[in-house]
Amino acid sequence: MRDRVRAADGRHLMVERLGDPRGRPVFLLHGTPGSRLGPAPRGMVLYQRHTQLIAYDRPGYGGSDRHEGRRISDVVEDVRAIADSLGLERFAVVGRSGGAPHALACAALMPERITRTAALVGLAPWGAAGLDWFEGMAASNVLAYSTAAADPDGLAESFIVRSAQIRQDPVRLLDDLRRELTDSDRLVVNDVGIRSMLLRNYSEGLRTSAYGWIDDAIAFCRPWGFEPARIGGRVMLWHGEKDVFSPVGHSRWLAGQIPGATTVLEPAAAHFDALSVLPRVLDWLLDDREHPDLPARAAAPGG
Repeated sequence: MRDRVRAADGRHLMVERLGDPRGRPVFLLHGTPGSRLGPAPRGMVLYQRHTQLIAYDRPGYGGSDRHEGRRISDVVEDVRAIADSLGLERFAVVGRSGGAPHALACAALMPERITRTAALVGLAPWGAAGLDWFEGMAASNVLAYSTAAADPDGLAESFIVRSAQIRQDPVRLLDDLRRELTDSDRLVVNDVGIRSMLLRNYSEGLRTSAYGWIDDAIAFCRPWGFEPARIGGRVMLWHGEKDVFSPVGHSRWLAGQIPGATTVLEPAAAHFDALSVLPRVLDWLLDDREHPDLPARAAAPGG
């Protein structure tokens, strides 16, 4: 089911609901670049868990209006507006990759409405004390984030050109990524179903402009608007130790900041392995026990 929701400041947000419409609600915050059509567990997986998944295009992506100059913390008012429009009082949140810092913002700034939070293969705040932010990071991301911090106008120019090329040929983004994929990531991306889903995801995310991608990158390299150390709810951090797009050191740093965080680091996994862990993470998010473990592996997500 697809909806257009009006944010508090009048912008429109494009929202997609998946799974059981009467099920327990979980917000899924997409990666960078990405859209509401990004990786998600199959409908069967959601119905088995009596779960409704709410995904939406972050401002500037797909069908959502841009919010120029947004910070990571601005996600909270958008999620609140969507939840209010759907009549959802309390819900869980999971963010993957670029969505992970936004999920943590919800945990920090909307604790009265968040039941549990999961942040998969995410980033730590820019300038985090004691963290070498670029250690283990692929050269393309080092260049992008360095430019975002030092020359945001230059980043915008380069991403506008790159997005136009991707709109003409969405395979280009996967081909660009392929040069830096680990063996583990390459196995995931070579799956025909996942590759098709990723192409739809990127195509929709960049369909109208490059500004969702631009604004995400700039927001990661500026103050986030909250301190991870002040997150008091139940949080899971999941990361593959071979990740080169958002290195595992970022989750290790966050684990040292967020009180009582459940941290799962998988030695053989990389960035795109987070797709297959989503059903297990849903189980954790919806578990009522005080200290549940991450369940055993389940089926990989489909389109």
